[in-house]
Amino acid sequence: MDKKRLHNKINKSVLIESLKNENYKRITASFYKYITINKPQKFRDTLYILYDKYKIYGRIYVSFEGINAQVSIPEKNWNLFKKITNQVKELKNIEIKKAIQEGYSFYKLTIKVRKELVAYGLLENEYDIENVGKHLNSEEFNLSLNNPSTTVVDMRNYYESEVGHFEDALIPDVETSKDLLPEVKNLLKGKEKNKILLYCTGGIRCEKASAYLIRNGFEDINQLQGGIIQYAHDMKEKNTKSKFIGKNFVFDNRLGERVTDDVISKCHICEEPCDDHTDCKNDACHILFIQCEKCNKKLMGCCSVECKNFTLLPLEDQKKIRKNSNEIISKTFFDSRIKPRLRS
Repeated sequence: MDKKRLHNKINKSVLIESLKNENYKRITASFYKYITINKPQKFRDTLYILYDKYKIYGRIYVSFEGINAQVSIPEKNWNLFKKITNQVKELKNIEIKKAIQEGYSFYKLTIKVRKELVAYGLLENEYDIENVGKHLNSEEFNLSLNNPSTTVVDMRNYYESEVGHFEDALIPDVETSKDLLPEVKNLLKGKEKNKILLYCTGGIRCEKASAYLIRNGFEDINQLQGGIIQYAHDMKEKNTKSKFIGKNFVFDNRLGERVTDDVISKCHICEEPCDDHTDCKNDACHILFIQCEKCNKKLMGCCSVECKNFTLLPLEDQKKIRKNSNEIISKTFFDSRIKPRLRS
């Protein structure tokens, strides 16, 4: 197998320009499946060649325990994409969900082999993926939300739920997957016999999370089938008022899909209502934060005056400073200016 065909090494700016010049529309979609893949590297390489041939872009994780994929498909190749995916033995009849809102989601294809599909860092004896929570469709989930004795938990990181979440949901104050499950177990202490509802973006994080909670003695664990993505589609199709308010955060170039018109967060700079995430344009920072259009223009897409000024330096000066001064390029240093505003 020609290893040169298995990775896209073209410059990012060239790829983005090529994407913008396409004369056809794209469809963003996602799918996942917990299934044993005995040779994940071989599976990864085969899938890369298969998808690359039809200009399917995206970010896909493969492991011994299965696959998690977010992809962007040329609209003209949509039916072909579903056909070739279904022909892969491990992916046969897999559920594929279209995105809530389109946009430039991915500009190239990246497929990585990982130890875990979701980086919870769990040991094998801490969960049983064959014993997960009950899957509720959108209608069942809404009915359960109406029960005052039910507890609903957002199984995402704080910065995701900050721009959109189900009303009255418990929001874990964590920023990484490895911190999420211990925090959720702590939040639910004393509710082992209560009805618990879990939800996440597309469903994958709830699978292992529900198995973990069941192993830890929680008796009535339920999860939203298809996650927020499927829920939003169902509410629109049935013309039903959504109990999820705001935006659905996504891990691609769109950074969010609007579900309702509610803006429940604020700009981290000026505190005006806003729910647009920005990746700080300072390459020594890259903190993800919420920034309004006015502040974005004023700070040139940076999180602070310090970062803006740093990006205005000649590139050679930036490299020298980053090489010789840990204080200036330290992520802790940059984060200290913006993170105190994230919880205010």
